[in-house]
Amino acid sequence: MNISSIVVCVNLKHEEQIISQLNKIEFCEYHLSSGDGRLIVTLEGESVNDEIQSLTKIKQIPGVISAEMVYSYAADELNREREKLGLADGQPPDWLNDDNVDVSKIKYHGDLRGRF
Repeated sequence: MNISSIVVCVNLKHEEQIISQLNKIEFCEYHLSSGDGRLIVTLEGESVNDEIQSLTKIKQIPGVISAEMVYSYAADELNREREKLGLADGQPPDWLNDDNVDVSKIKYHGDLRGRF
């Protein structure tokens, strides 16, 4: 299951109609209007493709100026990365909690995948 937040910029004259159209899109939920033409929406989907299809529908609503993903969470993707790191049980590798590890020998390159 993927969940993403979307900021939708709209023409204020059409805001109510746009909110109505957003609520008709499956797995799309309107949450908040800033009052200056920005709406906060969440999308859910089984895959990123599902979310992109919904985002495309939002962009096609008359009066929508732009719609962009701001945050995306993909549970399956997170679980795959945890498995790669040996975190399938939710616990970090033992060496991360070992006081005898010489931290000066740990090199961080912005990504821990494949580093240990």
